[in-house]
Amino acid sequence: MIKLGVLISGSGTNLQAIFDSIEKKTLDAEVAVVISNKAEAVGLERAKKAAVPTHFVDHKKFADRASFDSAVVDVLRDHKVDWVVLAGFMRIVTPMLLDSFPNRVVNIHPSLLPAFPGAHAHRDAIAYGVKISGCTVHLVDAGTDTGPILAQAVVPVSEGDDEASLAQKVLYVEHQLLPRVLQQAAEGRISVEPGKDGERARVRIRA
Repeated sequence: MIKLGVLISGSGTNLQAIFDSIEKKTLDAEVAVVISNKAEAVGLERAKKAAVPTHFVDHKKFADRASFDSAVVDVLRDHKVDWVVLAGFMRIVTPMLLDSFPNRVVNIHPSLLPAFPGAHAHRDAIAYGVKISGCTVHLVDAGTDTGPILAQAVVPVSEGDDEASLAQKVLYVEHQLLPRVLQQAAEGRISVEPGKDGERARVRIRA
């Protein structure tokens, strides 16, 4: 079993998917703490209903991102977290956090990376006219949605889809993919091979 620290900024539907998978015993993990940078985040209520400790860390009270991340790391360490999950966490993390949990910070992004990184993936996908979209679970590095890819899931984009309808399609597969990848982490199947001569790092997932 691994202990997860989940960082959120909003409704926490992926957090709920983690809770549901743990309850169904398809994910051998414990959510040790849920941290939000927004006091009104609905995901905090989800955590409280699951009897999971919660912390509100207000990013506005810190001089810079690194100072904020340092406070977050303190909470994660207090709860003896093994892996960190960014589940709708709308902050760019710094080396302060990444170096504290090397190759153990996971993000879920609502596009098939490297296509459409950033905060407006669904809008960008619709504007570009793609016929498929989806989601990506990846390790986090110092870039924006650039870390090594762990898994992806695909959805079709229909002629009548708009940003909202595409978001709902993608969210459905997010809720399936994220717990599946976290179970691979719980089983110790994920390893990272550093890139050679400036190449990207490679993820290996053992069968």
